[in-house]
Amino acid sequence: MSRYTGPVCRQCRREGVKLFLKGERCYTEKCAVSRRQTPPGQHGAGRRKVEEYGMQLREKQKAKRIYGVHETQFKNYFEKATKREGQAGENLLQLLERRLDNVVFRMGLAESRKEARQLVRHGHFKLNGKNADIPSIIVRAGDEISLKDSSRSSEKLKELIENLPNRPAAKWLEVDRDNVRARVLALPQREDVDFPFEEHLIVELYSK
Repeated sequence: MSRYTGPVCRQCRREGVKLFLKGERCYTEKCAVSRRQTPPGQHGAGRRKVEEYGMQLREKQKAKRIYGVHETQFKNYFEKATKREGQAGENLLQLLERRLDNVVFRMGLAESRKEARQLVRHGHFKLNGKNADIPSIIVRAGDEISLKDSSRSSEKLKELIENLPNRPAAKWLEVDRDNVRARVLALPQREDVDFPFEEHLIVELYSK
């Protein structure tokens, strides 16, 4: 699957829920889902009966789009999740939450996961003191994520840092707002995932 480059609001309309892909815009009246509550396309307004497979597929697509991963990546995460102790669906969400780009987003240093992914790719962060520019790195308990000193002069990052206190961080992170760093206190749990996923549908889809 190639990288999606079209209007991200179409993805929200296709799923019928806000995926919060555009940051602050998603909370305003400009949100496409609020303005047009039908799937995109000329036949979007037509009523369609959603079968069991369709529900499972849509749930998987929602998770992929929220966390910004490709099909192969997502399937690999699922395979890893099934090999771990516990419920596969919860393990899957935990792996997605532990991606470095998501951690930067959960720190409050980006308005969206897409923006966080871009910041990581541009090499603005360190993981345990070493340069980290791969968004898919999986963090562990005890890891420390910090902003590079050389990146503090970036006008964009200055703006994000100024707004940092207005964005609550995940409770499984200990965020030092003054020094713009965070430590992973523990692995995220199911209740830490704030989007209403029905992960059992994803498990059912891949179990066929």
